[in-house]
Amino acid sequence: MRYSLTSIVIPSVNGLMLLRRCVASIRRHTDPEKTPYEIIVVDDGSADATAEWCADERLPFVRLPVNAGFPRACNKGLRMASGDQLLLFNNDAMATPRWLENLLDALHSSDEIGAVGPVSNYVGGRQRVDLAFDGPDEFMRIAERMNVPDPAKWEPALRLVGFCLLFKRAVYERVGGLDERFSPGHYEDDDYCFRIRMLGYGLRICRDTLVYHEGSASFRLGGEAAQQALIARNRALFLDKWQADPAWFH
Repeated sequence: MRYSLTSIVIPSVNGLMLLRRCVASIRRHTDPEKTPYEIIVVDDGSADATAEWCADERLPFVRLPVNAGFPRACNKGLRMASGDQLLLFNNDAMATPRWLENLLDALHSSDEIGAVGPVSNYVGGRQRVDLAFDGPDEFMRIAERMNVPDPAKWEPALRLVGFCLLFKRAVYERVGGLDERFSPGHYEDDDYCFRIRMLGYGLRICRDTLVYHEGSASFRLGGEAAQQALIARNRALFLDKWQADPAWFH
């Protein structure tokens, strides 16, 4: 089956090496004949050569003058996107064999499904799978074996993690963008999934799709104490907004 265009939005801040690896993996493991795609990079106030590299690679990108945070960067990219499907993808993630085709199969298996996400080696909640592997090359070999399309492995969920989140444009047009009160990041994906479900759409974890994730590469730059303080602050924001504990949905 051939799908319509998917827009892959990749926010990146001072992560050119990760971004280059991420984009290379998408190009290697995504068949444009079956799953046409565009890549949109949001250079979130980087001090490295991200913008110059994107220009050299002829990648559509938007350059923010200062680091605006993950939710704002994603929203900038989503507003540039032209695809019928929209995919938020972290720069420290890597595409794997048949990744996008499998995710699209699940997303379009029913009109009531609003968003889907893969399983990964580094992710919170039920999307995490414990794997023993020695580097990205071995991970790709594992993914080659695991990423066999299987609707029996599409699992209903209350929440998906935003490191690799695929949703329909029709959903985006109803839900809107990420809530920027959660900038620079954490719990904006919990909030977005909650809003999707409030409109009656379902979420699916695709256990037939394994995607690599290095994990918290940008947030680690600020140190562990700062990251934990941010998590606590944004959890409190979620509680205040919804009068609900996000842990209920994990």
